[in-house]
Amino acid sequence: MSRDPSSRPVVVAARRGPVGTAFHAFKDLTVEALAVPVVEAVARDVAPLGLPVEDVVLGNCTGPGGNVARICALAAGLGHGVPGVTVDRQCGSGLAAILLAGNAVAAGEMDLVVAGGVESASTAPLRTRRGTGVPYERAPFVPEGWPDPEMGPAAEALAAARGVSRERQDAYALLSHAKALAAREAGRFAQEIVTVGGRDDDQWPRPLRARSLARLPAAFVPGGTVTAGNSSPVSDGAAAVALVPESLRAELGLPGLRLLAGAVVGCDPALPGLGPVPAVLRVLERGGADLARVAAVEIVEAFAAQVLAVTDALGLDPLGADAERVCADGGALALGHPWGATGAVVVTRLFSRLVRRGAPAGTLGLATAAVGGGLGVAALFEVV
Repeated sequence: MSRDPSSRPVVVAARRGPVGTAFHAFKDLTVEALAVPVVEAVARDVAPLGLPVEDVVLGNCTGPGGNVARICALAAGLGHGVPGVTVDRQCGSGLAAILLAGNAVAAGEMDLVVAGGVESASTAPLRTRRGTGVPYERAPFVPEGWPDPEMGPAAEALAAARGVSRERQDAYALLSHAKALAAREAGRFAQEIVTVGGRDDDQWPRPLRARSLARLPAAFVPGGTVTAGNSSPVSDGAAAVALVPESLRAELGLPGLRLLAGAVVGCDPALPGLGPVPAVLRVLERGGADLARVAAVEIVEAFAAQVLAVTDALGLDPLGADAERVCADGGALALGHPWGATGAVVVTRLFSRLVRRGAPAGTLGLATAAVGGGLGVAALFEVV
C-alpha cells in the first residue's frame, strides 16, 4: 500500500444484496444474478463523480469457473472496456478482492474500481475428476501430507485448543442474532441492501432461545461443542464497494473509509480459524494504530468458537465490554456466510456503521476473516 496519503484508496460507496440460506431464498439465482444488481447499485452511487469504472474485482469460491467479474461488468452495463478479474482466497475472497483493487488505486493505475465478492452455493457446479465420475466436495486447501480439516471439525479443534466452552459459543450466537434482529428493526440495513430476486431483507436472523440452543447436538464431532446453532449457515449473497484515491475523494468532498493497511497471512492449516490474529496484528503495525483505538470491528462469524478464540487472543470481550465494538449489528452467524462475498459484506457493514452513521474523521474500523487452509486476511480503515 502506498505511503503517499494522497494516493491511498478510499471506499466511497458500499452495497450488498440480502443474504439467503443456500437452497432457499436464492436457490435458482446464479452468481451473476446475485452480483449484477449490487455492482449496478455501486456504479449508480458513484455516477455523479463523472468517472468511468475502470475495473471490477470480485471474489468467488465455488462458481462456474471463468471470469465471473468480467461477466458481471458487462451485464451491469459498464461497457466492454471494463476487463474484470475474479479472485479466490476461499472465504477471504471478498476482502482480498478489495485489497487488490486498493493496491491498483494506490499505485496510480486506476481512479475508480468496483470490488467485492459473490457466492451462490445453491447453484455451484458439481465437480469430478476426469475418469472418475464421482463429484468431490472441494479442492484441497493444502498439499498431501498436510492437515486439511473441514471447517466444522477445524472449529471444534480450535475450541478445544483454546478452551472456548459450549456455553460461551451459544451465548455469542444468541447475541449475534439479537443484534441483527434489532438492527433490521431499526432500519440500519436498509441503506446498504440492494433488492435481489425480489427480496430486500436477509433471510436468516431469527429469535433464538438459550434453552433451544443448549439442546442442539454437536454437529461435527461426537460430544463436541460446535453445533448448527453456533455455526453460520451456508449462504448465497453478494457485496461490493467503490474505491478512489484520497486526492480525488478530497477534491470532491466525499466522506469515506480510507484503507490504511491490508494484510493476508498464513497460519497453521490445522487451526485455520486463528488466521485473523496475525493478520490483524500486521495491519495494526502497518497502520501505526493500537487496537484500543479501533472503534468498530467486523469479523466474519463463521463459527462462534472461531470468533471467540480470535477475540480472546486479541484481548477483546465481545460478550461484555466490547459487545458494541465487535459486530455491533450481528454477523455471519445471524445473517449467513456466502463464502466469496462475506469479506466484502463486513466492509459494507463497516461503511454503514462508520460513514453512513456519521462517525467523526479519524475513527478507525477493522475488517477480518479466517480462511480455510490456514490464512487470515484483515484491513484497517479510517473515516475521512
